[in-house]
Amino acid sequence: MVEWTDFERATIQNLFSKMDYELVGPAALSRCLVVYPWTQRYFGNFGNLYNAEAITSNENVINHGKVVLHGLDRAVKNMDNIKETYAELSLLHSEKLHVDPDNFRLLADCLTIVVASRMGSDFTGDVQAAFQKFLAVVVSSLGRQYH
Repeated sequence: MVEWTDFERATIQNLFSKMDYELVGPAALSRCLVVYPWTQRYFGNFGNLYNAEAITSNENVINHGKVVLHGLDRAVKNMDNIKETYAELSLLHSEKLHVDPDNFRLLADCLTIVVASRMGSDFTGDVQAAFQKFLAVVVSSLGRQYH
């Protein structure tokens, strides 16, 4: 079980309460697909992912980016039990979708970059530490079934 400080808990809840899911989710997933093109293999049914412009304007990418970000709400609401919260998603991604668990970390890194760019100077080192700790727990939880 992860121990959260009051600052970390408040920071995560504050970040997500102010986050524009309609922009941040698609931006993070698009960035991941552009920067790490091998991650595209899991989205073969999404249509044209030929270049950055095609990826960022792809409705399937945009919609899935929103789904992913809204999925993080479950972790925000269950910060004391993230592993159990994501048990079914971990099973789905490992057993049915066969997603390389390292891709969760890559997406988390892209999400951190997008959030940092949107927050600017408000994304202090302490905020980043709390956010990355949260994402590390989510990534670990999603990869749990692989171990």
